[in-house]
Amino acid sequence: MSDAISPLAPKSYAEVPAVGGARLATASAGIKYAGRTDVLLMLFDEGTEIAGVFTRSRCPSAAVDWCRAHLAGGKARALLVNSGNANAFTGKKGVEATRLSAQLAAAAAGCEPGEVFLASTGVIGEPLAAAKFDGVLGTMAQQAAPTGWLDAARAIMTTDTFPKAATRSIDMGGVSVTLNGIAKGAGMIAPDMATMLSFLVTDAPIAAPVLQALLSEAVGPSFNSITIDGDTSTSDTVLLFATGAAGGARVETLDDPRLAAFRAALADLTRELAHWIVRDGEGARKFLEVTVRGAESDESARKIAFSIANSPLVKTAVAGEDANWGRVVMAVGKAGEPAERDRLAIWFGDVRVAVDGERDAAYSEQAATAVMEQEEIQLTVDLGIGAGRATVWTCDLTKEYVAINGDYRS
Repeated sequence: MSDAISPLAPKSYAEVPAVGGARLATASAGIKYAGRTDVLLMLFDEGTEIAGVFTRSRCPSAAVDWCRAHLAGGKARALLVNSGNANAFTGKKGVEATRLSAQLAAAAAGCEPGEVFLASTGVIGEPLAAAKFDGVLGTMAQQAAPTGWLDAARAIMTTDTFPKAATRSIDMGGVSVTLNGIAKGAGMIAPDMATMLSFLVTDAPIAAPVLQALLSEAVGPSFNSITIDGDTSTSDTVLLFATGAAGGARVETLDDPRLAAFRAALADLTRELAHWIVRDGEGARKFLEVTVRGAESDESARKIAFSIANSPLVKTAVAGEDANWGRVVMAVGKAGEPAERDRLAIWFGDVRVAVDGERDAAYSEQAATAVMEQEEIQLTVDLGIGAGRATVWTCDLTKEYVAINGDYRS
């Protein structure tokens, strides 16, 4: 973790309330550093339902394999997360570490290992000393409480500079429901199902298959619409738990009218957490929203938007506060998607810098620079060939990013 907090961090934090049926605790187990909070344990009431999405990396962590193997059961009693070690690319030792981790957490929670879900984040390739959990889990289970969500968010940080937590209150057919979420991520962030760690908990009574459909739908325009450096982690995991403690009839189908408010709240909360991840991008000083419209299709617009957002040349121009639309043209052209040069128009903020394939006749360097000097920048590209549209979010690329990642394992 860096000592310097991102300038794009929140100025204050809203209080995150308790969620019925869920308790949490944090501790320091010395996974990588002594004296650093690095373990999170969440405990859930019996009957809690679960949904999850995971990295599509072909080199997933052992914890991702464990979660995938047990997700089909649809039930969860505990979540164990550690920072400081990703338990990825660790071979048979990694498999054994996940098995031992689940056994230790299950003993502390009073449940079966298959009801324990795991996530690990940190250095890849280093064996995880799972036995260290044995020294803290018993006490954590005893001390677990309904509050402490910001502490939970801090426990899973690696190069993050601030904790990421959010909450929503929902009226589901006359039943008051709470939805909380935490996330971590600052580097190795690129959209591929779930591009970091995020854990969402609600007291809504929703069946696991419905919960899974809702989560899969929500990650597209949120966690899967962000990028910091174009790199997808081996450990990316998003889990959504529903304890049902709010009461009311269980939601069994996606067409249940009570789901409308919950679906909207889930979309809003996941988007907020995704934005906080971008705002904490390693070395970030600028938050960039890239919108591509007028494309042949939404998917084509999305690919072009990511081509722009992932371009080191675009990102360094943003860092240098240079409205260099030539780099945007380059990123559009290399995306491999349908585009017509002479129909292209580009805006930085509300300043149109290019139109019909050339510099805008009314272009003002002063106006464009004023936009680039802001912390939050909107970049818009209109291809002029269709109705496809997509928006993604990224940050600038600074010297600090290189410094952080050049020194990551030390």
